[in-house]
Amino acid sequence: MDEDCPFCRLLEGEQDDRVVYEDARTIAFLDENPACVGHTLVVPTAHRPDLLVADVETTTAVFETVQRVSSAMETALEPDGFSVFYSTGSIVGQVEHAHVHLLPRYEDDDISLSLHRTTLTEEVEADLAERIRAELS
Repeated sequence: MDEDCPFCRLLEGEQDDRVVYEDARTIAFLDENPACVGHTLVVPTAHRPDLLVADVETTTAVFETVQRVSSAMETALEPDGFSVFYSTGSIVGQVEHAHVHLLPRYEDDDISLSLHRTTLTEEVEADLAERIRAELS
């Protein structure tokens, strides 16, 4: 536990009225400053700054909870769809405890998760693919 981490403090029982699901490895709770009604965060119970380098059991547990909670939200809230995202690193967030955002979406919501897109040359694509394949071998 990191005493400076608001998610770790929540795990210790602070503001537990926002908790929608909890098991031995994960907890899901309503976001304190939601982007929409039902915006939920899913986090590992152990303080982990990054799911991408966490043990496979922790990462698997988090995404199993995402699936379980989104299924419950589907029935309870009847959204038109979901946006699910995970970001890592201090550049993208204020809390350095790994968390997945689960946002129920509706056709008339004003949420925008758009990404600026570009194109790459075949040479750049080939180089990128080769570099990643080399690290995977």
